[in-house]
Amino acid sequence: MKYICLVGFILVVAGLAGIERADGAGACGKANPDMEAWKLAPCASAAQSEDADVSSNCCSVVKKMGRNPSCLCAVMLSNTAKSVGANPGIAVTIPKRCAIADRPIGYKCGDYTLP
Repeated sequence: MKYICLVGFILVVAGLAGIERADGAGACGKANPDMEAWKLAPCASAAQSEDADVSSNCCSVVKKMGRNPSCLCAVMLSNTAKSVGANPGIAVTIPKRCAIADRPIGYKCGDYTLP
């Protein structure tokens, strides 16, 4: 009986947490920016130092995620990104460092602007 109550409680909390984004209106649609941040793992060193090389894997992920600039910004500014040492001011330079031609130049990303 304890387990049924626990599962029920978890479902209620999860449902309440998802109410505001049930329509997909979040920065990353229905996806949580903190969870999406894990996809940028190949960019970890590039998000910490402008002198670090940006890998092709990183550029591939950033290009795909950059199709939705608000999601890319939310991910770069997420608690997950910050907790692994990403510097938002450096992270926003990654699309330019990847030479992504159709990157959202000038897009306002929190206190930062994408170059």
